[in-house]
Amino acid sequence: MGLKVYEYSKCSTCVKALKFLDTKKVKYEKLPIVEQPPTLKELKTMLSYLEEQGGSFKNLFNTSGQLYREFGISDKLKAGMTETEALKLLAANGKLIKRPFILSDKTGTVGFKEDVWKKLFTK
Repeated sequence: MGLKVYEYSKCSTCVKALKFLDTKKVKYEKLPIVEQPPTLKELKTMLSYLEEQGGSFKNLFNTSGQLYREFGISDKLKAGMTETEALKLLAANGKLIKRPFILSDKTGTVGFKEDVWKKLFTK
């Protein structure tokens, strides 16, 4: 698997992230996160990378999104939503996923933090 970037074209953070990759001449496959959300397997792979970085499945959620509020995800997480429930919900609703969502065989992260991306994509 090459580098996959799940993004939303109207997301300014995604635009910045893709520009960063283009500037670094990193090859990637761009995928529309809303129409084609990451699979359950990809979400589990990403979760393993996030856990290595000290994160959890909660870091996969786009907490500033409208759908996050509409679905009451914050309350569901506090009430004990399981990892399995969360991953199934995310796989079915791309707008709930923090973006950009970048994944390869060797690494993955969500969101765009330039310092993190510099570590991931410097040759």
